[in-house]
Amino acid sequence: MTDSRSRKPVAVGIDTSNYTTSVCAVDDSGHVVFEERRLLRVPDGGRGLMQSAALFQHISNLPGQLEKLSEALTASRLGIIGVSAAPRPGRESYMPVFLAGVLAARALATGAGCAFMETNHQAGHIAAGVATSGIPLQDGETFLALHLSGGTTDLLAVEKQDNDYRIETVASGLDLHVGQFVDRIGVALGLPFPAGKQLEKLAGEWALKPVPIIPSSVKSGAPSFAGPLTAATRLLAAGEAPAAVAAGVLRSIAATVEKMLRYAFSATGAKKALLVGGVASNQLIRARVEKRFGADRGLETGLYFCDPAYASDNALGVALIAHRHGRRSAGS
Repeated sequence: MTDSRSRKPVAVGIDTSNYTTSVCAVDDSGHVVFEERRLLRVPDGGRGLMQSAALFQHISNLPGQLEKLSEALTASRLGIIGVSAAPRPGRESYMPVFLAGVLAARALATGAGCAFMETNHQAGHIAAGVATSGIPLQDGETFLALHLSGGTTDLLAVEKQDNDYRIETVASGLDLHVGQFVDRIGVALGLPFPAGKQLEKLAGEWALKPVPIIPSSVKSGAPSFAGPLTAATRLLAAGEAPAAVAAGVLRSIAATVEKMLRYAFSATGAKKALLVGGVASNQLIRARVEKRFGADRGLETGLYFCDPAYASDNALGVALIAHRHGRRSAGS
């Protein structure tokens, strides 16, 4: 890739989560000009990867992805490289898998002689959600974000600040994360990991039939999925139809999401909520939550969902944060 100043700059984002190796580039208008994601491979029957195994796969994936990036951007130059360096904001937030992305991003920026910046995985999800959900935001407005994934069940108060986002935690999961609940039931049902899409498909086979009750538990906005997992496992052991259990699990999650949001709207006074993360792409959960809030005419709130294509792990949000950082640094 020739770094000619006559070529238009692009902002590149790199994200190396526990599920996906992601690279994305956006042009000076914030439009995607390159994107590739590679799901990490999990052995059949597995429920995830050790950090060392995930790190190895990222290191194996990134060279080929960056070669494709170079081939795709022959008419552009690298303006800034952004990377998710940690799962969440804060110095205490750390996972080894993100070091693969940091190493690649720093090397790429050094080689190209361009700017480099770090953000975090959670901010990347929020940025992708803001860009694809249509949520209308005023400068300085605080909104809620509910991050639902295999490694996170966080209820957040968010405010856009300069290039990135100020994120404060309102409540977090007490035990299992919501994606772990989905994946453990999915694996018990013989579905591949991660199980979200297949569990949603299976639950859809139970449409218009009575759904078994699986409880939901939320205390001061903080959810617990250990009890619901036990209840779902007991239903399976008792011979309940797999599709019925899948439908019950998703309805339990929807009820949990509703309780979390109602608590947060009341506690913070925010009027808008953005749902991001892989579990937020589940259309059955979305339909149930929207129906429950739509039935409450006295609650003036707005729910916004990240585009399903960008709800799961990706680097679009990281690229957009880098893009804003580059424009601000350039004074534009």
